Amino acid sequence: MASSVEALVPGGKATPGPPLGPALGPLGVNIKDVIDQINEKTKDFNGMQVPVTVVVADDKSVTITVGTPPTSSLLLQEAGVQKGSGKPNTEKVGNITVQQAAKVARMKKDDILSYDLKAAVKEVTGVGVSMGITVEGMDVRDFQKAVDAGQYDEILNNEEW
Repeated sequence: MASSVEALVPGGKATPGPPLGPALGPLGVNIKDVIDQINEKTKDFNGMQVPVTVVVADDKSVTITVGTPPTSSLLLQEAGVQKGSGKPNTEKVGNITVQQAAKVARMKKDDILSYDLKAAVKEVTGVGVSMGITVEGMDVRDFQKAVDAGQYDEILNNEEW
């Protein structure tokens, strides 16, 4: 029967100490190899807490599943601010570019419902409305209308999805 270990680890900086080391030790796997794999998979989330699930099969093979931090945390990191606005309708706390929005959309690709980058960018930037984050210097709703109008098609078509 497979054993499963779930933990929140700092992106790219997991250690063999708690919570992973003590949980993996009794399962008989090479803890250093598992930690190295986790750090490789979470390096893009540097500085954020990332949910990780490690499944150890009976034959000691290891499967690592990495979740993604909340979209709000990713947007805050891209905007370079600590927390969202207490009054998002009047106080804006940060701004991101279309490229940064596309980066967040790629990070959340497995967790969002959009099939293409254009829709995914609109989906992740929508979270910024309640946080007081603007996109390209404009309110998120105005930005999304501009995306619908095709104003950012050239940039988004050059981005990887």
